[in-house]
Amino acid sequence: MSSLRPPSRSTLSRVALPLAVALLALPLAACGADDSADAATDTDESTGEAAFEPVTVEHAFGSTEISEKPERVATWGWGSPDAVLALGTVPVAMEALTYGADDDGFMPWQVEAFEELGETPTALTPGEAPPFEEIAAAAPDVILANYSGITEADYQKLSKIAPTVAYPDQPWSTPWRDVITTVGEVLGEADEAAEVLAEIDAEVAEAAAEHPEFEGRTIAAVAIDPSAFYVYRGADPRVQFLEDLGFTLAPSVDALDTEESTFYYTISTENVDKLTSDVLLSYAADQARADEIAADPTYQAMEQFADGRVASVVGEDIVSSVSPPTALSLTYSLDTFVDALAEAVPAS
Repeated sequence: MSSLRPPSRSTLSRVALPLAVALLALPLAACGADDSADAATDTDESTGEAAFEPVTVEHAFGSTEISEKPERVATWGWGSPDAVLALGTVPVAMEALTYGADDDGFMPWQVEAFEELGETPTALTPGEAPPFEEIAAAAPDVILANYSGITEADYQKLSKIAPTVAYPDQPWSTPWRDVITTVGEVLGEADEAAEVLAEIDAEVAEAAAEHPEFEGRTIAAVAIDPSAFYVYRGADPRVQFLEDLGFTLAPSVDALDTEESTFYYTISTENVDKLTSDVLLSYAADQARADEIAADPTYQAMEQFADGRVASVVGEDIVSSVSPPTALSLTYSLDTFVDALAEAVPAS
C-alpha cells in the first residue's frame, strides 16, 4: 500500500510463538500393556515431529489441497506473511511494501521478527499482478494469498508454480482472524495459530475492559486524502478491530454506502456532514496532513470535528498496523489507537 487510499490489488512486536509441533493422538490396540496407555503419537521417523495431516482449503477459485507440510512458504498480499512469522517461520518470499515500510519493503514489526528468527525473505516487487517469475525463482512449495486481490487468471498462474490459497470470498475482505487460522491450517499448526489469536484477543479484551466508555459508542473510520473521502465498510477488518474494542459501527456508514468496493466507499465533500457518529476515526500519514484535515472548512461542517470527537491516528506504520490488523501488527500499535480513541469519546 503506497498511500492512505485503500489498496486496489497492490498492498501493505513480536513473534507470538516459536515453531511448535502439533500432536496427533491415535488410538492403539493394547497388547500386553496397561489399558490406560491406549494412545500414542504418530510421528515422522526422520524428524521426530508430528506427522502432517493433509488439508484442503476452500476459496474463491475452488479448493487447494496441501498434502505435505510446507517448508518453503511464499506469500502475496497482506497479513499472511505476518501469520507465517508469528508461527516461527520466515517466508522464502513476500511482497515488498511501501507505505510505512523501510527501504527494503518491510514493516517494523516484520523486521523485529526477522531479527528474532535469524532470516530475511526475498522481497517481491509490488504491482498490480504478482511477479510470477520472482515467485517461481523462490521455489516455494505453497503460496499464501488469502488476503489479496489476485484474479482468477493470477491464481491459475500461481498454481502452476505451487499450490496456492486465495481469499475465501471477495478480494481484500478476509477477516484478519481467518487469515491467521488458514495459515495455521496450511502449515499444520492450527493449535499454534489458535494460541496466537488467543494472546491477541486477550490484549484487546484487556484494553476494552480498561475503557468501558467505548462500549456501545458509534464510530466511523475514514481516510481523507486530497482526491477523495474514503469510508470503511462494516466488512473491513479495520472496523472489526474497533468493534472488538466495544464500539458499534455508526448507522450512517450503512446508510451512505455505495457498495463501490468490498471494504470501502467514497462520498462527496458535499455529503460528509451526513456521516454522523459518536466518534470519527481519521487516519493520517503524518501530523502535517492531520493538521490540514482538521483545519479544512469542508470537514469543520462535520459534527465530529466541530465537537472535538475525532480520533486522529498519525504515522504510516501506525495506520498500516490496522489496515487491516495482522498476527504481529495489532499489538504493535494497540496502545496508540486506544489512547487516541479515549480522547475522542464524548463525556457521558
